[in-house]
Amino acid sequence: MTTVFARDKGRLVWRSHGQTVVLEACGRDGVRVRATCNAALAELPGALVRRPPPRPRIEIGEHEATLVNGRLKVTMDDTPGRLRFLRADTGAVLLEETYAHPTSPTLSYRPRLFTHVGGDLYRIEARFEAYDGERLFGLGQHRHGRLDLKGTVTELIQRNGEVTIPFLVSSRGYGFLWNNPAIGHVELAANRTRWVVEQSRQIDYVVSAGDGFGDLLARYADLTGHAPMLPEWAAGFWQCKLRYLTQKELLGVAREYHRRRLPLSVIVVDFFHWTRQGEWRWDERRWPDPAAMVRELAAMGVRLMVSIWPSVNPKCDGFEEMRRRGLLIGTHRGANLLMPFIDTRDEGTVNICYYDATHPEARAMLWEKVKASYYDNGVKVFWLDACEPEIEPLQFENLRLHAGEAMEVACAYPFFHQQAFHDGLRAAGETEIVTLCRSAWAGSQRLAAAVWSGDVPSTWEMFRIQICAGLNMMMSGIPWWTTDIGGFYGADGRDPKFHELLVRWFQYGAFCPLFRLHGVRDPQIEGEVSGGPNEVWSFGEPVYRILREYLLLRERLRPYIMKQMARAARAGTPPMRPLFFDFAGDVAAYDVRDAFLFGPDLLVAPVVEPGARARRVYLPQGAAWTDAWDGEAYDGGQWIEAEAPLDRLPLFLRDRARLPIRGNGA
Repeated sequence: MTTVFARDKGRLVWRSHGQTVVLEACGRDGVRVRATCNAALAELPGALVRRPPPRPRIEIGEHEATLVNGRLKVTMDDTPGRLRFLRADTGAVLLEETYAHPTSPTLSYRPRLFTHVGGDLYRIEARFEAYDGERLFGLGQHRHGRLDLKGTVTELIQRNGEVTIPFLVSSRGYGFLWNNPAIGHVELAANRTRWVVEQSRQIDYVVSAGDGFGDLLARYADLTGHAPMLPEWAAGFWQCKLRYLTQKELLGVAREYHRRRLPLSVIVVDFFHWTRQGEWRWDERRWPDPAAMVRELAAMGVRLMVSIWPSVNPKCDGFEEMRRRGLLIGTHRGANLLMPFIDTRDEGTVNICYYDATHPEARAMLWEKVKASYYDNGVKVFWLDACEPEIEPLQFENLRLHAGEAMEVACAYPFFHQQAFHDGLRAAGETEIVTLCRSAWAGSQRLAAAVWSGDVPSTWEMFRIQICAGLNMMMSGIPWWTTDIGGFYGADGRDPKFHELLVRWFQYGAFCPLFRLHGVRDPQIEGEVSGGPNEVWSFGEPVYRILREYLLLRERLRPYIMKQMARAARAGTPPMRPLFFDFAGDVAAYDVRDAFLFGPDLLVAPVVEPGARARRVYLPQGAAWTDAWDGEAYDGGQWIEAEAPLDRLPLFLRDRARLPIRGNGA
């Protein structure tokens, strides 16, 4: 009898009706699934760290085959090749493929649908059952304000403020990594889960089993790479504004922090410090001696971070060489001018290109220029802005990259851009690497990439959204994350209404993995793209007194923070996490999306409503809780009304933990 199953070098292979499916053990308790209608599987950009696969147990029967790796068991029937993922120890179903039409499992309604679009490319759908009561988290960072993603449709695309990390964790006890950088979307509906990409050669995903959310994130870190240990300096305060115009202005700000004895770890040189985009060098008219600037800052204990964009002005030196060597993102139709933007040489608006980060030679070229202009002058910390890359109009179907058609690989662009800096810094001998990025993809954490939430408006609504966005980023395996404290645009720095928002956002920011003040702040300097003042003393004495106290509180907590960062590096445990992460058995904890745990010992409840001087806080069942400000004790499993005057962020200590909230060890 002819069978559709075969063993091949420790893998289980199914072939039928022109489709090939390959199953192989992947990491601890995981199985990788690849499927194609092409003659062979392709080696495409992916997130997985290359390691020898475990040896699974494979059994082939008359109508079904099974592969077991640790706690995960996968079964596949012979016709039409449906996959089911179960716990190997209990037999409980974790996830299973479904048919597009439940009563007609024919070729057209298979769980995996390939629709040819040209060449080796297909529009692909992977379909799975939906389950009542299942809760899903992760998928990166988005602005819908949802924590539980069940019921959402999420685009698989990179945009300013929308970061695609195609990884989900389920309350049913599995993690799901969609190891495919193609443009598409995922539907987490009540009746079906469906992953769709518009152009790709194959399906590629990994399912892992685990006991609890921490276990699942540890599996994910093993698969895609662990974040390194966050450098101690990076846990401090980062000062930034839209743009410091000159070396003199930036040093003046740093000196004022030093004079006031305020903690400062990083200060930032933002955009337009360069000559032209794509030259990647200082404008010496405004930044005459970067090496001396770095030395003076270092003497004050401050690192300099510099913003580097992947954009290229066609008038820049070296443009023709980049175009000749094929180091720019290309287009199928028209010139490769992808974004209208202003530049620094009084040229008005120009249409810029982007270097092709997926091309190894392009990454080497970029780092060579960055090293000569910045690193060799002492700059070791870089801000990778606009690294989606930002394109207008967003027509990926017209773009081609070295790694493939943009429609099939574009989600991984930020990963490759981060790789250029990570690998360059490593080759230069650096061990404490941090890049701040506006986008990321699965595995970016292993490249020392921190992510912030993009250019968000200065509104209370967006502030509330940041909490869910950050928590889902944590559940996506990115442990270094932050926001523009106060929002990026739309704020008058003189307005008392904005001052209240800034204070509440600053309090929240003190308990994010990274702590960074940034924003445009009107009114701006006339005739300059600079933004108004944005230092902690810029908003009047009453605001300054509060911000100063939270600066000092953050400093007191840095030993505790570094312990959480060590755990994130070792085990993939997010330093900031939803309440249910530690209290999975408390059903009520799953519905809390405006409070979180900062490490295991501290519950943080930001105040997200204007004028509020109290808020309801849920204290999870299974622990005792103490108000960190007044010492009042509470049993878990209840809602309380917490006082929240403007200078107080509600904080609660777990099981008599002692942290220096008030500066006396309480």
